[in-house]
Amino acid sequence: MNWYNKPKYNVKKQQKIDTNKNKSNWQKCPKCEKIIYAKDLKENFYVCEHCNYHFKISTSQRIELLIDKNTFKETNKNISSGDPLKFSDAKEKYPDKVKRSINKLKTNEAVTTGTGKINKINVSLAVMNFSFLGGSMGSAVGEKIYRSIKLSISKKIPLVIVSCSGGARMHEGILSLMQMAKTSAALAQLEEKKIPFISVLTDPTTGGVTASFASLGDIIVAEPEALIGFAGPRVIEQNINQKLPKGFQRSEFLLEHGFIDLIVNRNDLKMTLYKLLNFF
Repeated sequence: MNWYNKPKYNVKKQQKIDTNKNKSNWQKCPKCEKIIYAKDLKENFYVCEHCNYHFKISTSQRIELLIDKNTFKETNKNISSGDPLKFSDAKEKYPDKVKRSINKLKTNEAVTTGTGKINKINVSLAVMNFSFLGGSMGSAVGEKIYRSIKLSISKKIPLVIVSCSGGARMHEGILSLMQMAKTSAALAQLEEKKIPFISVLTDPTTGGVTASFASLGDIIVAEPEALIGFAGPRVIEQNINQKLPKGFQRSEFLLEHGFIDLIVNRNDLKMTLYKLLNFF
């Protein structure tokens, strides 16, 4: 009779965690599911040391990563979206969505523009923010990108745009789509002046942003495993009734097929940009 015998359990060893560190300071990697101390993650530029997964970072963190300390000067800070189409969905009006993002993120739009230095080289910089309505490009975003390009022309300094966007902003309809032509035309003027433009693509870069300025760089750089494309993979599969190749629309696939020029780890991005700018 074994009914009264205690069953034997295997003891699974847990990863040791320093109890002196606050539990809120730990983060779990979405890819490899390892637990990482927040301070170590920050020191590694928000890249997982175990699997090289690149965490999403804020606009201010991106600027801090790329630009020399105390050299960034923001431009066109007060430009923000209007409501030309009086758009509203079943839950919320468009101006209310914009206001909510402004209050949460303390910024007026889905892109921050300005000037700064990358290892003492002056640049005109634009950094998109996916947390602001999916980094979507409306009239205000298009205008800020346009002015950033014109600033590059007037000051004769290189242009760097870091893209992170779901595409054109549906709330502004055709007006948002016109920003594709507007920014592309300005970049044509930049090219005529022989001023370099480096486009940096991060996860995700899709829709009208990919179809316009993000794809027009003299050099196109991407972070590892970033989703880059026009329509999403699921939409494409539904339209063509075919299974897409593994890794389709990821940086590595696009590099292999000639859509981008370089894949660069975030740790090496500033130095890579410096070398490219120094070459030009």
